[in-house]
Formats: sequence, structure tokens, C-alpha cells
Amino acid sequence: METRRLLVAAVTVTCVACSHAALPARAARGPSPAVLAFDRSSLDTTCAPCRDFFQFANGGWLSHTEIPAAFPSWGSFNQLYEHNLDVLHELLEAVAKDNAAAPGSNRRKLGTFYRTCMDSAAADAAGLEPLKPELDRIAGVSSGTALLAEAARLQRAGARALFSFTAGPDAKRSTEVIAEAGQGGLGLPDRDYYTKTDSASERLRQQYATHVARMLELTGTGADEARAAAQRIMTLETALAGASMSRVQQRDPNAVYHKMNVTELGAISPGIAWGDYFGEVGAPALTALNVRQPDFFKALSGLMRDRPMDDWRWYLRWHLIDRFGAWLASPLAGEDFHFEQTLTGVKEQQPRWRRCVQATDNGLGEALGQEYVARTFSPEAKRRALEMVHGLEAVMEDRLHGLPWMGDTTRQQALIKLAGYTNKIGYPERWVDYSALRVELGSFVANVQRASEFDTGRRLAEIGKPVDRTRFGMTPPTVNAYYNPRMNEIVFPAGILQPPFFNPDADDAINYGGMGAVIGHELTHGFDDAGRQYDAVGNLRDWWTVADGDRFKAQAQLVVDQFAGYVAVDTLRVNGRLTLGENLADLNGLRIAYAAFERSLVGKPRPPLIDGFTPEQRFFLGWAQVWRGKYRDEYARLLVNVDPHSPPRWRVNGPLSDMTEFRKAFACNAGDAMVRPDSVQPHIW
Repeated sequence: METRRLLVAAVTVTCVACSHAALPARAARGPSPAVLAFDRSSLDTTCAPCRDFFQFANGGWLSHTEIPAAFPSWGSFNQLYEHNLDVLHELLEAVAKDNAAAPGSNRRKLGTFYRTCMDSAAADAAGLEPLKPELDRIAGVSSGTALLAEAARLQRAGARALFSFTAGPDAKRSTEVIAEAGQGGLGLPDRDYYTKTDSASERLRQQYATHVARMLELTGTGADEARAAAQRIMTLETALAGASMSRVQQRDPNAVYHKMNVTELGAISPGIAWGDYFGEVGAPALTALNVRQPDFFKALSGLMRDRPMDDWRWYLRWHLIDRFGAWLASPLAGEDFHFEQTLTGVKEQQPRWRRCVQATDNGLGEALGQEYVARTFSPEAKRRALEMVHGLEAVMEDRLHGLPWMGDTTRQQALIKLAGYTNKIGYPERWVDYSALRVELGSFVANVQRASEFDTGRRLAEIGKPVDRTRFGMTPPTVNAYYNPRMNEIVFPAGILQPPFFNPDADDAINYGGMGAVIGHELTHGFDDAGRQYDAVGNLRDWWTVADGDRFKAQAQLVVDQFAGYVAVDTLRVNGRLTLGENLADLNGLRIAYAAFERSLVGKPRPPLIDGFTPEQRFFLGWAQVWRGKYRDEYARLLVNVDPHSPPRWRVNGPLSDMTEFRKAFACNAGDAMVRPDSVQPHIW
């Protein structure tokens, strides 16, 4: 299911919002949600701002907002993505009817992809037929070599079979693309779902096994055999999970960098025919690769040797069905959604057109993005956004010059790194060439499979070549932003450069509290606990003196401790170590956005009060209302395990309770809940 696919995906970039937070929610169609000032109707004036600012800024909204039945959460990101989804829907409906589109053109491919997705009757009529060739191949797997070859085929099609295999900049030679092999092969969102022993985790594992069995039954397996097969699959996945690193462990970039040649990889994973695998997956000849988790591949080698081949055939069959279940006949698609309900608490399925718009963005994202930006993103919007980025970079530079705890040697390297940032706004300079992708009327599953194979092939073909620094890691309509440490770049897709985050006509305080803080957030990721380990050109290199590194770690520990004290849902607390990078980025992003806002007021008449609030107060209201959100309990529990971002209440209250500027703006006093003692406040950037 797509929910798990988004949450399981391992990425090397740091984003402003979790991957699933950008899912749309129902809203009336219309123009982009313009917010010229803060939303006064969202306030809860019965709550003092110095007691709980999130409640003060959003309590009214929280009390009158219901999470739509089809979604696990609802907030400002959803509001904007909903607008984008409507734009994309109209666009694709028009493109699908454009009979004049040239054969082989991007418009024709977009229209065909979307039309085949919308044809649910064809999916019902086809049944399992789209998967039959692959199911037959799986049935014939009888050796470790054949198992690995089939896993490679499934990986090319987007399935999470056995492990991950990707390509990206070499962390210690960032100008070149290197192959990367890493842990994977799980059907649940994270290793912890298999290893935790609490009653909720045990119950979810039972529900997952039931789901696997039901999906196998729906593909023709008898009930008893399906239940037994599900237990075999669970045994394999549990073993893979036990050999996997936690998300916290993976936050250390040095812990996931183990460059070796193919012979060395073979030595730690005897019995795995890597040469055959690389050929089947479509990788070029490899001189070296990064093995992110060597211990995982040692364990995988043993499992492939020791477990019966029949277990592996069931495992492969399951991961093929899981990959395409949402797009198969209604009974399978319905069961696929039923387990999504279990994981996230959603009450009903999204309308098919929404899922098809999202699938088209996933499959032909830059072809769709090219159409999207032509309709929605003006050169003026790009200019204004870049102007704000440069303004915040100037503030960050000033702060680096003035840091009292940082020595001159480290400071000079930090300034060089900041000066080396690349800023990407809106859309890529060069679009993906889809001419080699075949999109046909008929089976949508076949179109999804070919689109995945095209994307995998395109990325793997870059191995051994210079890094293409024009590429975007998100499609233009995406409501998100990211920092990529290996390219030392910050990227803001067109989708996020709209209200309520950015509006050229809005109150400056709102723009700086919204988009300004988002920009500051991404700027800071280059200097958070993971990003600080990369240099100006994206190489993993320690450019800190020992003393400065120790001082940073001591201050960062204060942030870990602070957020570990916050309750996320029920009795589950925020994982302070997992969320450290995002919490650091929120705190410093706010600080530099506020400083940039104050700098923008110099030499101008002081802005007036609006609804009785000063410009400084409106800045913080802008921040708080950007992060307003509600989550179903099931989804909140899931995010505690997998999401490096803190829940909305703590993304707002946590950083603000560490800011003197907030305290002054609202005349808070020592002892107020929104004023943490000076002795435990972090002072880093």
C-alpha cells in the first residue's frame, strides 16, 4: 500500500514535513488558500499564550475541524496539497481528453497513464492477469541465484524485496554517483514493528499476518495454506528486521558508509551471486559500492542458505502482490485499504481520482510537473522566494560570525559551507526525458510497472558518472522542501511556495513566520547533528575541532532531553534522538527567520497592529498556524516510530519555549509553561 511505501522509503535528504503529511484532505475547490494575516478564527483566547501557544493559536481551529474520513491527518500542508490536487486533477482530465496530443509526447503519456488508472472496471475484469507472468516466474524459483534474480526484477518494479538498491552521490566523493545497497525487505513500516514486545506491537503483527493471509487467499491460495504461508513470511521478515539498524542508528552518516568492492561484498555475504544480481537489476559494471549495513547482508546470506526455498517463494509472491494490490481487482484493493485503516485509522478510501492523480505524480512526476508550473508558478514568485532565501542566508552568515562558543577554525569552515549552498526554487532547469517510457492503454498495473522500471533504470544508469546537480529530488507540485547534504543544496518545489506558507500580498510577519521559517529550517539542516558532518561540497568529512564538536554535542543533548519529555500520544513520548535534526532545524530556522524579519523592518515605518497583535506577535502566530494539525491516534502512534519530525504541538511549543524573542513578544514570565529555565535552554546557532 502507498502509505507504507512512503513511510518505509529511506532517503538521504531532510525534509520540512514527513512524507505522508502532504497527503490531501477534503476541502472545497477554489483558489489557493490565501492568508493575508493570521487566521483569527483559529485562536483560543481562553488559553493564555504563555501557557500553551499551540492551543492559543490553533485551539479554535482544533475544536471545529474534523479529520476527513479518508485521511489520517489534516492540517495546513493538507490544505495546500488539496488545492494542488484540484489543479492537477483538472489538468489531467483535460490532458486525458486531448486527442490532438502527439503520439509519444509527454501529454499523450500523461493522459494514457491517468485514463488507465481511472478504469476500475478494466482492473476488475483483469483480475490477477497483469501479475501472472511474474507469479509464474516466482513459482519457478528453485535456487539462491534465481531468488536473487527475481528479487532484482521486483525491485525494478518498485517492490521492497530482500533489500534496497539505489544510486546517489558518494558520501566521501560527492561529485560521483555510487551504487548503494541497504537493509530492507519488510512489509511493515519499520523494524521496530517486528522487534517491540509491547501488546500494541504484538497485536499489530497479528493483524499484519492476517492481512498477508487474506491477500494470498484472494489470489487463489487455500485458507489454511495462506495462514501457514503468512507465518513463514512473518518469520523471514522478522529475521530481516532483527538484522536491521534502527532509524536512530541510521542518523549517523558514518554508520551507514562502508565502501567496498564486489569481492569484499561477496566475502561478507557468501552464497549471494552478486554479479548475476547486478546484471538483472540493470546496474552497470561496478568497481565499488556503499554497503550501508554490512551486518544485514551477513544475516541475509545466512537466511538464504538456511531457510527453505518454498518460504522464499511465498515471500516473493507476497511482495509482488503487496506492490500492486491497490491497483488490482476490487477485493484485493479493498483488503489492501483495510490494512491501511489498521495502520493509520482512516475511515474510508480516497476517491479513485485522487489516488490516480497521486499515482501519476509518482510515475511521471516531472512530465506532470512541467504542466503544473506552466499553469501555477510565475517568474515573480520564483524571484520573491529566492530573495527571501538570500535574506535568510545573510542572517545565518551574521550569526555564524557572532557565535561565542565556536572557534575560528571551525567558524571559517562553516562560513565556507554556507557560501557553498545551492538554492533550487520551483522546478528543475532540465526535465526528465520520458521518451523511452512506454505508456499504453490497457493494464494500469503494466503502466505502473514500466514507469517504475524506467525510473530505476534511469537512476542506476548514473552509477559511475558525475552527479547531475540540476536534478530535483521532489516533483514540482510537492508541498514540502528539503536539504540534501551530499549536494549541499536546499530545494523548494513550486508546490510549497503558495499560501499559507508564502504569499507576496500577505503581511510580512506571516510570510517570515511561515515560509521564512521553512527556509531557515532547511538552511539549518546543513548544520544539524547529521548535516554538520558534511562539508561545503557534500563530502562526509569532519571539519570541526574536537572542542567545538563537543560543545555542539552538549547543546544538542539539551534538545534531545527537552523533546524526550513530551508526550506524543497516549503514553508514548517523542523520540528525542530520532527527531533531533528536525528539532534543531525548527529552533534555528525560527531564530534566523525572526532576525531576518526584524532586519526587513529597519528604515521603514513600524507596521500597525492587526487585530490587536504586534508584528512580532503575528510572526509567531504565523509559525504556529503553519504547523496546526490533527492526527488520528493510530497514525500518531505510527509516526512516533518512523517520523523524524515532532508532533505539531511540540514543533510549535518546543522551539518557542526556548526563544527569548517569543518571551518578550508576549510578555511571558519565568515560571510560565512557555518559558523554559535558562539552564536547560539550548544555544547553538
